[in-house]
Amino acid sequence: MNETAINPIEIYREVNVRGTQCLAEEAAKAGVKRFVFLSSIKVNGEFTGQRAFKETDNERPEGPYAVSKWEAEQVLWKIAARTDMEVTILRAPLIFGPGVKANFLKLIQLVDRSVPLPFGGIRNRRSLMGLTNLVDLICLSLKHPAAANETFLVSDGEDVSTPELVDRIACALGKRSRLLPIPEWMMMLGGLLTGKSMQIKRLRGSLQIDSSKLRRMLGWTPPCRMVEELAKMAKWYRAELAKRGT
Repeated sequence: MNETAINPIEIYREVNVRGTQCLAEEAAKAGVKRFVFLSSIKVNGEFTGQRAFKETDNERPEGPYAVSKWEAEQVLWKIAARTDMEVTILRAPLIFGPGVKANFLKLIQLVDRSVPLPFGGIRNRRSLMGLTNLVDLICLSLKHPAAANETFLVSDGEDVSTPELVDRIACALGKRSRLLPIPEWMMMLGGLLTGKSMQIKRLRGSLQIDSSKLRRMLGWTPPCRMVEELAKMAKWYRAELAKRGT
């Protein structure tokens, strides 16, 4: 969101493409049976319209991060084609849970401080994935026969709007959310005036995932509900504040 590198795509490629390639090549040489790669739903695109993304949709990565993840997937398929190593790709949405960072952590901090947030008028739907569920799915993907050489779009299956997410975070923290019902057109205008149009677009946009292929083929059911993962995250957050004496 605040990229400062002159050529960010090369930085992303160095880690996400060449780094993944080196690791996968060495894994294949070492006789690793299956390589599970955590990709991103951004490979499919930044936003959804009337329906959720599916594995059969054409990929439309936007931005250097998404492009590098897409390129890494292609490298892995080439390695799988010429070695005995199987590949499983998991395209995940935003991950939340203990240790969360970046914008999700900033949102937690704002809610904890009871800062009024202008998200009350947003009517979007977004798929997320809790850390506990992600770890459980990775473990299953490592051993399930049907996961070999497959790409899965993954999520918890509990899609929420931005204001619903704020409400749930507030509940986990034992706070009351303070959501202002600002019309979306006013938010968009504010984004234009402040140079934060993309941030506003992401806050109000929808990004939904159809994970039915994953559930059908692997028989996977999320072991942890969103409310439970948010509670774990809130406990971690409070512990971190206590360590800092704040």
